[in-house]
Amino acid sequence: MTETQRKIGFLVCLVTIVLALLDLQIVSAATVPIVRDLDPAHGMDKIPWLVSAYALASAAMLPLYGKLCDVLGARRVFLGAVATFLLGSALCGAARSMDQLIAARALQGLGGGGLMSITMVVIAQLKGPADSDGPAKGANTGGLVAGGAMAIGPWIGGLLADHADWRWIFYVNLPIGVAVLVTAALALKLPAHPVRRPLDYLGAGLAAAFSSTLLLMTDWGGKRYAWTSPEILALALAAAATLALFLWRQVRAPEPVLPLSLFRVRELRLGFAVQAILGGAMMCAIYYVLVYLQVARGIASSSAGLYLVPMALGLAASGMLTGPLAARGWSARTFTVCGTATTALAFVLLATTTGPHTSLWLVRGELLLAGAGFGQLVGQLLLLVQSSAPPHQLGVATTAVRFFQTLGNALGTAVFGSVLARLYADGGPGGDISALARLTGPAHAEGVHAFVDATQAVFWGGAALMALAALLALRLPRSGGAADSAAPPRESEPVPA
Repeated sequence: MTETQRKIGFLVCLVTIVLALLDLQIVSAATVPIVRDLDPAHGMDKIPWLVSAYALASAAMLPLYGKLCDVLGARRVFLGAVATFLLGSALCGAARSMDQLIAARALQGLGGGGLMSITMVVIAQLKGPADSDGPAKGANTGGLVAGGAMAIGPWIGGLLADHADWRWIFYVNLPIGVAVLVTAALALKLPAHPVRRPLDYLGAGLAAAFSSTLLLMTDWGGKRYAWTSPEILALALAAAATLALFLWRQVRAPEPVLPLSLFRVRELRLGFAVQAILGGAMMCAIYYVLVYLQVARGIASSSAGLYLVPMALGLAASGMLTGPLAARGWSARTFTVCGTATTALAFVLLATTTGPHTSLWLVRGELLLAGAGFGQLVGQLLLLVQSSAPPHQLGVATTAVRFFQTLGNALGTAVFGSVLARLYADGGPGGDISALARLTGPAHAEGVHAFVDATQAVFWGGAALMALAALLALRLPRSGGAADSAAPPRESEPVPA
């Protein structure tokens, strides 16, 4: 490939990351107009599925995408994922009910999961002979773009929902996606050396079944069914059974979608765990801050999304500082410990200060601090995993870290949504949150206080998650600077077990 083709290819990769993550977050700020249009009576209960259906479908396909790249080549799989994503976007815009929209979001997520994982494989293959810092540069740049998209996505969604039809949050993907598809087909000239290996379809199916049953259990438990009900117990047994079968399959499959040998490397298993926690915590910070601003403070969707701009600024600022700090000797462990501790502090501040009349500038400052913590983690965790993975399992490890992050996104939304709904149902008037908008006078004030109390509990949950991530980060081995760890291992070096 020429240098111009490499630059165009790298730009296409960044656009696809933005496209995938914008659609993961863009619905968050547009949920109220969507529910009002499609199902004003019962749509509020299905809001978590608008995000979870996309994230769950992404998680289900991620383990298989790495093997598909080996068999068919990254370019073909990349183009197929973009086409699937565009088809799902068109169906989302044409949906006439909440159930249709959720089903279309799942189809969209199948392609979106490929955009997130295959893009990193493409970036690695775009590296030129003179790009000695290619992996680190690609991971950091991609991480910053991804974090910015996650923070700005809800604002774009709210803007389109308030000043245009909410369907445009999906239709806007079509011209951008078609441009990506055409440009990638013409400009991406990746090395095509596919290896004919058997695909572990059974393992991928078991992973999808485990993710689905686990998400259903966390979403329905305590809200639609009691935690001790036969339905929830059956889902718990199904989740345990599919997980056991998946692990059994990974031990015996000739080409497992998630080799268990990866978990023998301490950096990998700790990196996977922190990445999953980070996924759930980011959803907590982004989604439920927006819900608080709209429900408790009466702020419009587009205006609520603007409150995430400080988070994006904090994320970008701290992300840009990772390079200079790495040059001064900061290791991936240092970044991970500092980032998780900073984010935990931001959640504690949100939990202790959020109220019916909290200064909105204080909320902005707390989101800025959260962004500063996230910026130290996004990209660096991926770089940690890539630099620690055995060379022959680099693609599988990259896909795995995205799998755990996406699963964390889905589970975080479902669990925190269940906690919020349950706590409000116990202490708020009207029975559920959707009834709050119809209350007036003292009943409305009582409902707002009950909702704020429930939201504070959610933020305390985010703080606990990031505190756990900080403890895990402290167990990472001490090593050299991140710049050193970013260098690809030499072929003469022994491959970790």
